[in-house]
Amino acid sequence: MRVMRARHCKRAYLGRPVARHVLMDVLRAAGHAPSTRNGQPWRVVVVSGAARDALARVLCAEFDRNVPPAPDYDNRPPVLDATIERRAAEAGEGVLVAKGIARDDAVGRRQHRRDNLRFHGAPVEMIFHLPKGAPPGSFLEMGFFVQNVMLALVACGLGSCPQYSVTHYADAIRRHLGLHDRLVVCGLAVGYPDETMPVNRFVPERADVEDYVTWHDQAP
Repeated sequence: MRVMRARHCKRAYLGRPVARHVLMDVLRAAGHAPSTRNGQPWRVVVVSGAARDALARVLCAEFDRNVPPAPDYDNRPPVLDATIERRAAEAGEGVLVAKGIARDDAVGRRQHRRDNLRFHGAPVEMIFHLPKGAPPGSFLEMGFFVQNVMLALVACGLGSCPQYSVTHYADAIRRHLGLHDRLVVCGLAVGYPDETMPVNRFVPERADVEDYVTWHDQAP
């Protein structure tokens, strides 16, 4: 439970590299996630070093050319519930405030969006993918796996930030990484967090358990 409570998105990283054997241990442990009939549909590409830099350049080039976002799937409905909309707005504003970006700073906000495509400076980026046309249930199983990865990283003293943002350029990722006929689910920035940076100390408010749990202990 301490590990779960400790996990939150990190958006600033030290230059310290992450040893491959640590990442292997994390991914091996994460593979114990449940899946229907033990199908284990998740797949992940891990990029670091020069490969990480090359992928960041590809994504930033798409952004700089104002290529319209074209993710493989929607991660939110067209109209959000008022409570979810409020939480999203507060979390987004909190990150910008922590980074010292004013509401009317258009240049700063654009740079903030671009930072996502540089993986917030993390030395490792993971790209999670599924077969093209994967059924909705596969996303549930991928979610189990990705959450295992994030929690295991915390247990190893590492931080991460899951990124739907990189999927805006899914076609570019497929071309660059050779992921033909694959559906790009998300990215994950991974590294040793720089805890001196205010943005890493920003933790969005979490709902009270009473807000999302309903108890039934008697038959209707």
